[in-house]
Amino acid sequence: MPEPRVAMLPEVAAQRRALADLLDTLHREEWTAPSLCPGWTVHDVLAHLTLSTRQSTAGMVLRILRARGDFDWAEARAARERAAVYPPATLLAQLRETAALDRRVGLSSPWDPLVDVLVHSQDIARPLGRRLPTPPALAVPALHHVWSNAFYGRPARRMSGLRLVATDTDWVGGDGPEVCGRAGDLLLLATGRPVSASGVTGQGVGEAAARLRS
Repeated sequence: MPEPRVAMLPEVAAQRRALADLLDTLHREEWTAPSLCPGWTVHDVLAHLTLSTRQSTAGMVLRILRARGDFDWAEARAARERAAVYPPATLLAQLRETAALDRRVGLSSPWDPLVDVLVHSQDIARPLGRRLPTPPALAVPALHHVWSNAFYGRPARRMSGLRLVATDTDWVGGDGPEVCGRAGDLLLLATGRPVSASGVTGQGVGEAAARLRS
């Protein structure tokens, strides 16, 4: 049964369309390039993003149960299976078709679709050397949402003893040696992306990198 419609941030639709515009420019070989998600191609990430507006809560729970509780493994498998069925052009059309669809699985927050599209857009763009700016006005509430959130691994605890400082807005998190970057860069760091991909600088960068590797 489809999920009930919920109030969803209009910015999500705009960011999905911005990603679709970028994906329209990709060459064939770029679809099989690795993304920032370990083991995922660009094609896989797009498949995941189209699944988020189509899956049911029951279907997601069943996948996680089959994966013995490993959420990341279940999501990776679902993305690869979907990518195996649908070529990039079809998935791109699906992304545009449901860009403004206000649907998400149960127990998720209205902020989760925003985090999903902001982070996965960079998972695609950065390894390809493509530029897709993350608006600070969206990155900051996304950071607030993930910072102490158990679903995202509690970045505040993982980065304890470090001070994350946004250089394009007034967001600051934690205390200690500084890790500086644009709010979008810090969002990538908070969601576990490598320091080298996030483009952050500062005295705390080495420690942040070590924690992400552990």
